[in-house]
Amino acid sequence: MRRGAAALALAGLAACAPTPPDRGGVSFRPDAGGLSVPETGQRVDFGRAPAGVIAPLAREMGPPDALPLANCPEGIAQRVRWGGLELTFTDAQFVGWRQDGASAGQVCT
Repeated sequence: MRRGAAALALAGLAACAPTPPDRGGVSFRPDAGGLSVPETGQRVDFGRAPAGVIAPLAREMGPPDALPLANCPEGIAQRVRWGGLELTFTDAQFVGWRQDGASAGQVCT
């Protein structure tokens, strides 16, 4: 296959690729107990397993950025961020958030 024909074939295949889902239809609002989900009336409370927090947020907002654990309280095993929303976890549970200078629970400094 000539180079030009191969490029056209690849461009045609790319045009058939599925469009990723529209993200951002649900918002997560930090509060004293974890995160509220105003559109649904549901919550993502402190104490929930990391997978039960990260998976639903990732479905709506895309994959998080992993952050270093420097300056974190003892026991913090994971720290992730979506834009300005940072969440902290022990091995077993969601324990804190930080956003726009506000925070609740256990957060890294």
